[in-house]
Amino acid sequence: MPDLDSGHIFLTTLAPIKSSASGGDSRTSSEQNVRIALAKMPTAMQSPATQRTGINSPFARNKRNHLARMFVLSDVVYNGRVGGNALLNIVKRLILRDDSMAPQKVDRLNASYLVFCADIDAITADGAPLPTELSAAQQTEVRRAYAKELWSTMELELQDIYSNCGGFENVDTADQFADYLEKCHVETTMPFHDYYLELPEFNDLPVLPLIGAVAAPAIVALLALIARILGCLTIPMLGWSTFWTFVVALALTFVAGFFAVRFALKNGEKPLAPGKYDDLPSVLKALYMQQTFADFIVEHQGASAQKLHDDFGAFLKATKPSDRSGPTQEPGVISVEAMDKTA
Repeated sequence: MPDLDSGHIFLTTLAPIKSSASGGDSRTSSEQNVRIALAKMPTAMQSPATQRTGINSPFARNKRNHLARMFVLSDVVYNGRVGGNALLNIVKRLILRDDSMAPQKVDRLNASYLVFCADIDAITADGAPLPTELSAAQQTEVRRAYAKELWSTMELELQDIYSNCGGFENVDTADQFADYLEKCHVETTMPFHDYYLELPEFNDLPVLPLIGAVAAPAIVALLALIARILGCLTIPMLGWSTFWTFVVALALTFVAGFFAVRFALKNGEKPLAPGKYDDLPSVLKALYMQQTFADFIVEHQGASAQKLHDDFGAFLKATKPSDRSGPTQEPGVISVEAMDKTA
């Protein structure tokens, strides 16, 4: 199913950027203003350089974002002429007078777009379990809930960026921002991450039964056609016309092929079930436990059995491995150590 997989929503929105300059008498284009606003937005603290700033990404203010990215798409990339078979091109040129050097249509965008991609937990309230299936209406509800959460945690940054986009003029509440993102929503069919510790059962396709359903009438049609060519007008013992047998069997072949392809596509659209620890709080908790336990091991090299036992009990009491709410690693930082440097 588009947008949903492994308990996550893979959100993509495209907001058209105004073609005129913004800000009254400003001579700076709206597209440039968007680029400036994005350049001013701090990145996550995921390197020594960004850690020294002490300023985290505004997307780290909520615990639904696994990934978030914004960029300006000025136009689509031109990949060159559409190729073709050289021999067929010669035939077209000689017989159809087709000029293979004539300019081909080039796709262009009608405006520059602000692209926003996000990988989020498919939930409407923090702490809720990840779903396996969501209807189209439920997916809309999840996207709207996420948009409202974004507005409540980074309204100023969103205003600074989206004020340069068309249709955003009257947006000043969380509900209005959710409406706006819905208008800009584009279906996504490619997931961005994979946290699985154990791969789930995939939607296995019954290949042999599908092939059999298509092949059986196709073989009957072929045999009936061969019999007709050889002069056999009816099928022995059955008395059926070989011509009409061929026609009916051929029609059944196309019908079976249509439904087989449709079934395969529907089967491929089914989302995978979420992993056991795929929600963001669990991922952050796992990162926290990984680092703190590694430090515990290093610090207790050569310790006596009694001290190791006592200190490990204290470690479990302090870190609370089964409690996702804390202590844990905060979003947007690369390590527990970096948490102490956030502003």
